[in-house]
Amino acid sequence: MKIGVPKETAEGERRVALVPDVVRSLRKNEKVEVLVESGAGDAAGHPDSQYAEAGAELVGAEAARGADAVLRVAVPSAAEIGRLDSGQVLIGHLAPWTSAETNRALAQAGVTSFAMEAIPRTTRAQAMDALSSQATAAGYAATLIAARESGRFFGMMTTAAGTVPPARVLVLGAGVAGLQAVATAKRLGAVVTGFDIRRAAWEQIASLGGRPLELDFIPDAEGEGGYARPLTDEENQQVRDALGENAAKQDVIVTTAAIPGRPAPLLITAEAVRSMQPGSVIVDLAAESGGNCELTEAGRTVVENGVKVIGPRNLASEMPAPASQLYAKNLESLLGLLVSEQGELTVDFEDDILAAACITHGGEIRNERAAG
Repeated sequence: MKIGVPKETAEGERRVALVPDVVRSLRKNEKVEVLVESGAGDAAGHPDSQYAEAGAELVGAEAARGADAVLRVAVPSAAEIGRLDSGQVLIGHLAPWTSAETNRALAQAGVTSFAMEAIPRTTRAQAMDALSSQATAAGYAATLIAARESGRFFGMMTTAAGTVPPARVLVLGAGVAGLQAVATAKRLGAVVTGFDIRRAAWEQIASLGGRPLELDFIPDAEGEGGYARPLTDEENQQVRDALGENAAKQDVIVTTAAIPGRPAPLLITAEAVRSMQPGSVIVDLAAESGGNCELTEAGRTVVENGVKVIGPRNLASEMPAPASQLYAKNLESLLGLLVSEQGELTVDFEDDILAAACITHGGEIRNERAAG
């Protein structure tokens, strides 16, 4: 069988679906060919020569898109879906919970599609969990952006001219991205506070050197799949009030609270932003799903009373080399369920991971959660 890796075309996308090391691993099966579009890995630091050495065949865009299984990073456009043939397999980010247009286009094209966002959060599926791997890159990148934009020393500096205290950093949301932000800010020397409405996360924050912001008046809010459950209006207001009071003490806030397929919860009000000291920075990782801060605008930096509110898009792409490395390993693990030792592509819907991740097959939208 042939696995195709076309060049990513989405604006600002620097990642690549497969890195040379994973190509080399896939090519251990002599029945598997890997077709990589020339230049596909350039932005991630992998020139064509590395793919050739790993055993890939360098091809044009049409050949890469025409493979039995096509691997992508970003959500494909309608035009790109239209170039696929019935019976092909497409694996990548597909925005299945929010992009009904993409789902319908894939079904109409007769494509068997697997969304990396739909990989179940189970022990067996951990190695395929691209949401987590890319959130790791995003949490790290967000902290570096905050450090750069704040203009402060994150760690305490003691000099002959005096002592500069460490930066105070608040991280909202203790999922994978949030915990990575806590760990990174702590390694840079900041005084770090972490917040999550799931009490199980408080211990995780502390284990990384952060101080959990424990709001005991909110009942434990862990919901399905390890995500936080939606709060009531009263609970939301209590949380916003408490975070607004705490925000005034912070130099940097990194917000990461998001649930796939739902609008991001509002945690930091405009009033809370105005209470912060000029020169403070908010980096909102939930910008693309509405933002955790009331003033966030996706893709822009808003300045309010001297406070920068940064709403980055596709932050994992800011770390293209490690993000691609992790994503490629996710794909390799998923392909292990799809490709036999004889190099045949087989889709076993009795497998719980494949059943959950499949969005379209046989001209129909299979996934019950997928937007229609």
